[in-house]
Amino acid sequence: MTERRWCIAIHGGAGTMAREAMSKADQSEYQAGLDAALEAGIAVLGGGGSALDAVEAAVVELEDDPLFNAGRGSVFTFDGAIELDASIMDGNGRAAGAVTGLTTVRNPVRLARAVMEKSQHVFLGGSGAEAFAREQGVEIVDAAWFATEERRRQLADIKARGGFDAGVKYGTVGAVALDVAGHVAAATSTGGLTGKRWGRIGDSPVIGAGNYADDRACAVSATGSGEFFIRAGVAHEICARMRLLDESAQAAADAVIAEMEGLGGDGGVIVAAPDGSTVFSFNTPGMYRGRADSGGLREVAIFAGE
Repeated sequence: MTERRWCIAIHGGAGTMAREAMSKADQSEYQAGLDAALEAGIAVLGGGGSALDAVEAAVVELEDDPLFNAGRGSVFTFDGAIELDASIMDGNGRAAGAVTGLTTVRNPVRLARAVMEKSQHVFLGGSGAEAFAREQGVEIVDAAWFATEERRRQLADIKARGGFDAGVKYGTVGAVALDVAGHVAAATSTGGLTGKRWGRIGDSPVIGAGNYADDRACAVSATGSGEFFIRAGVAHEICARMRLLDESAQAAADAVIAEMEGLGGDGGVIVAAPDGSTVFSFNTPGMYRGRADSGGLREVAIFAGE
């Protein structure tokens, strides 16, 4: 009998990071953060746990790491607030949960899972989502817990330049996985864009755009210019191409990223397929990323070409 494989892939955002602009010390810090998230997922999958538990564990690790734009360390809105979004999806039955506009939930991905499993809804936002979090006993923290001085500096820089950070770096985090039972799952979490206004919501909590999982095809988590990922339905489109056109994960991901780029967008995706493979596809100079599987693969990378 063939042993069932597991695999996991993670990302910590895509954008204009260039090797020459990042110190070796900074590279090492990001690589360590990615590796810690991988380890959290590996611990679940290697012990026979579910893909759903693995992607949640990996994303919680990234949400708690102030280097990444999700949870603690999220970017500031134009008005100096922090607004958090997340989603999670189980490929076994396509259950999903999503949340947006959070201000006090320590780990938005945990609340997204609670929405999926403990409500009759898929998508909750703002004060209602926060009230649901309190009812479900999801950890609440003071809003100040998310703030870092580096993110304050970035907001000041964005304001001085008179814009926001679209086209610079997209700090979403995410994970996709396949477990030994053959099920896939995806999770995505973000603080959005520095300087965002008017309650802007990107693709990260939008099922089918920044996140999708279907045992018949694959699991996808995206990071990039959210407006374009929403318009292209990137995550679902990749799954649909694999399921209906019988494309490989790499071919489907590359085709959809190219389509999204044609609309004017930038970013990337991670994909986990039922055959145990993981792929990356992105059109930016870099994407914080990593992957591992039951065959011994384990790697993290930052720049294109690695």
